[in-house]
Amino acid sequence: MSPARASHLADSHDLIRVHGARVNNLKDISLEIPKRRLTVFTGVSGSGKSSLVFGTVAAESQRLINETYSAFVQGFMPTLTRPEVDVLDGLTTAIIVDQQRMGADPRSTVGTATDANAMLRILFSRLGTPHIGSPQAFSFNVATVRGSGAITVERGNKRAEKRTFERIGGMCPRCEGRGAISDIDLTQLYDDSKALSEDPFTIPGYTGDGWVVRVIRECGFFDPDKPIRKFTKRESHDFLYREPTKVKINGINLTYEGLVPKIQKSMLNRDQETLQPHIRAFVERAVTFTTCPDCAGTRLSETARSARIDGMNIADLCAMQISDLADWVRDRADPSVAPLLTSLRHTLDSFVEIGLGYLALERPSGTLSGGEAQRVKMIGHLGSSLTDITYVFDEPTIGLHPHDIERMNKLLLRLRDKGNTVLVVEHKPETIAIADHIVDLGPGAGSGGGAICFEGTVAGLRKSGTITGRHFDDRAALKKTMRKAKGSLAIRGASTHNLQEVDVDIPLGVLVVVTGVAGSGKSSLVHGSMPKDAEVVSVDQTAIRGSRRSNPATYTGLLEPIRKAFAKANGVKPALFSANSEGACPNCNGAGVVYTDLGMMAGVSTVCEECDGKRYQAAVLEYHFGGRDISEVLAMSVDEAAAFFGSEAARLPAAHAILTRLVEVGLGYLGLGQPLTTLSGGERQRLKMATHMADKGGIYVLDEPTAGLHLADVEHLLGLLDRLVDAGKSVIVVEHHQAVMAHADWIIDLGPGAGHDGGRIVFEGTPAELVAGRATLTGEHLADYVRV
Repeated sequence: MSPARASHLADSHDLIRVHGARVNNLKDISLEIPKRRLTVFTGVSGSGKSSLVFGTVAAESQRLINETYSAFVQGFMPTLTRPEVDVLDGLTTAIIVDQQRMGADPRSTVGTATDANAMLRILFSRLGTPHIGSPQAFSFNVATVRGSGAITVERGNKRAEKRTFERIGGMCPRCEGRGAISDIDLTQLYDDSKALSEDPFTIPGYTGDGWVVRVIRECGFFDPDKPIRKFTKRESHDFLYREPTKVKINGINLTYEGLVPKIQKSMLNRDQETLQPHIRAFVERAVTFTTCPDCAGTRLSETARSARIDGMNIADLCAMQISDLADWVRDRADPSVAPLLTSLRHTLDSFVEIGLGYLALERPSGTLSGGEAQRVKMIGHLGSSLTDITYVFDEPTIGLHPHDIERMNKLLLRLRDKGNTVLVVEHKPETIAIADHIVDLGPGAGSGGGAICFEGTVAGLRKSGTITGRHFDDRAALKKTMRKAKGSLAIRGASTHNLQEVDVDIPLGVLVVVTGVAGSGKSSLVHGSMPKDAEVVSVDQTAIRGSRRSNPATYTGLLEPIRKAFAKANGVKPALFSANSEGACPNCNGAGVVYTDLGMMAGVSTVCEECDGKRYQAAVLEYHFGGRDISEVLAMSVDEAAAFFGSEAARLPAAHAILTRLVEVGLGYLGLGQPLTTLSGGERQRLKMATHMADKGGIYVLDEPTAGLHLADVEHLLGLLDRLVDAGKSVIVVEHHQAVMAHADWIIDLGPGAGHDGGRIVFEGTPAELVAGRATLTGEHLADYVRV
């Protein structure tokens, strides 16, 4: 082949070109990303990494793919707006593998999320004995339906025919496929020794002078002066379960409904995360969940459980650890279902390969951590024959022990070596070190970030002088002096999930780190086995829920004292200073922007001309506090607001206390009115931590607080943990980061493996003792980290 023909014009398209990106805080940046290489994006939390990778590159790729479908199909798809960028060239199909937790629907499990359950259902419909029906007969999402009646057949002479219809489903009729049934503890609703006229209710909002209680008291179905415990059977039924009934009170037509269905509709059927704290506490106190007695928690009907293959029913297989299930499937060899067995084996082996062999298919998907959910999403791509795909990962090492990070790195390299472009947003130096190309954003966060500080190799990053480069080789030293415990928290016979009757005494008044490989039982011990009487404040990884109207000021409760201060200073109602209430701009309803729906095309949002994006009526902005109107206050950063509400002109201790906590967790750069939907994962977790720092309770349990934190921020976090302990709190941290382990007063290491190979305490002691012994995987990696 001649040199002139050695390279083809098509081979010149080896770069993704980004020019003039301005999404969120990106400052008109331009860069070139090499294709078929592993590129890692670094920078402090909030520097613009996700805005560049997810909000610009991946978003435009997905938008362009959606445009290839017909207008009819696009009408059923989510509409995507073109990112704010001048030029995006060289894009390939993007597959996003992010940290978004899987749906928390009780019927969604690891098996249903990965199609492993679907394949098992087909297997049992073919080989199960006795044969009970189609794959639907083994699905806990499908109810059994029966019907009969007459139909008219219009063929020749019309005549009526009797027909019966039956669809066999696998859903347990008692729990409707949920595996658990809920019950309301009536003793938490009212004091039955009192009469209705004596204000017996302990339900939030059910006060004696309120309309809700007045309707109950004056409905006429029972004597309001008789103690509730003396109600007849009929009166008790009407009081607790009566269907909605029209009643007339003082000439006004109203609706009376039994107490239990009323509470279910108003409180229990809503997402707990959206409830106010005092209502959420009531729900947690009043509602009890127990395993369904009919299906023993399997979600399946008795008929579905009756079919077996070699003595095992489908519920038995779904309850098995996936690594064991893979072995069971490997032992099956029936030619009639050979392709199905091959596909099922590949899916289950992918679980094991990716480090999730300790899970069971029956595990509810909503209980997976962010890291586990991300790896479950990877399973479908491991054996894919597609190449020249852009894979986009959001901190794939979250929730991984140093031992597991090595395995994840190999998977990322494998995807790259198949000819794919791999883009990774990451903070861990172990993953940054394997990159072919590095893009470092910053130099700061929020408005102080959004610029490219460095592009190049790992060696170049080390010499670059950027924040990431300076901290890349940081290593925390082992603590020389340890705090002394002030008592202990005893856990006895812990058997949640894979824990094997664990007995442990957790020291109090010190910084305790609970560690171990993924799936070893850390969360089961710390979250699932705590004594009920312990005053525990838990900050876990569950997502913050909120719309584009939610912001740090509303989420933390900061807006409440601010609204009251504005109202008091101006002699008006606090509701005027809420963009969701009376003060909202009537043109945009307090959103600040006007959305125009364009059908199957992306909707257009334009800044409201009436309020100029300030969200409030013009009359509201005439009221001032400390020389600022409410829109100017919400435009401040946390740092600016802390100085403002700490000054003489606008001193507001309640607001200043909340702002101080936000500064302490490193969120001083956030805007008070910045929508929660624009925050990164690390920012959301620290926002949650700041809100819980005000909770009363002597024991703080933090679930991987380093998630989403830059190397430079870890030192800041360690200072925060020290301040909590020095303030008299007991801090228990579930963590994999070696810097936090080295800083601990006491370490509890679980293992030695995951699933049924874990669930035991393999070490208890100081970090120095763990390093000296090197008897566990954690000990080996911590010793390497501190270079002992």
